[in-house]
Amino acid sequence: MAGLPRSSLAASGARPTSRLNASEALNSLMAGNARYVANQPNALSYVPGRAALTTGQSPFAIILSCADSRITPEFAFDQRPGDLFVTRVAGNYVTVDSLATIEYGVEFLGASLIMVLGHTSCGALSAAVEVARNATVLPGSLPKLVAQVLPAVERVKAEKGMLPPAEMAAASIIENVRENVERLRTAAPLLSHYAERGEINVVGGLYHLGTGQVEIIGV
Repeated sequence: MAGLPRSSLAASGARPTSRLNASEALNSLMAGNARYVANQPNALSYVPGRAALTTGQSPFAIILSCADSRITPEFAFDQRPGDLFVTRVAGNYVTVDSLATIEYGVEFLGASLIMVLGHTSCGALSAAVEVARNATVLPGSLPKLVAQVLPAVERVKAEKGMLPPAEMAAASIIENVRENVERLRTAAPLLSHYAERGEINVVGGLYHLGTGQVEIIGV
């Protein structure tokens, strides 16, 4: 990955300077999302920027997104190539690999904002609700995936009881975002170190499939 030559900087405790601080980065994302929702994206010319990107990258934000084909973070936030460092997995939960990817984006690329981006009608959480309600047995490796998001369903169940399936899934989607934001903030020493110093922030977002709007999820 471009950026590895900067490892000497990280080793000395000097991570690359973010081109936007965390507040500015979030403002840029939300302004871009407003343009996307209004169908008024910035006009992009890809060719001129390609040459500059061959020498390195300095994304200002990292997105942990679901793998759902209906969501493209670069489009949803109206950003250019090189602006966002994106890692995706069905259910937008933190894995060992995605955590390493996120830490790389912070430590070596200087990103100042991390967003865990869930979305409405998430199949992974709907499957987890089905498992919780009916003990459904899923094929292949899907039980391992569902096991990672099932704690969000169980938390909602403990607090609100077993809601109707659609309501249960909707509440669990939000809870899953919150739990993974908290994990990144507190359970990952490298990230919590920079968060405590105010150098990065971790936030949650919910992408609404019907409108394209991203709602900030409080923790």
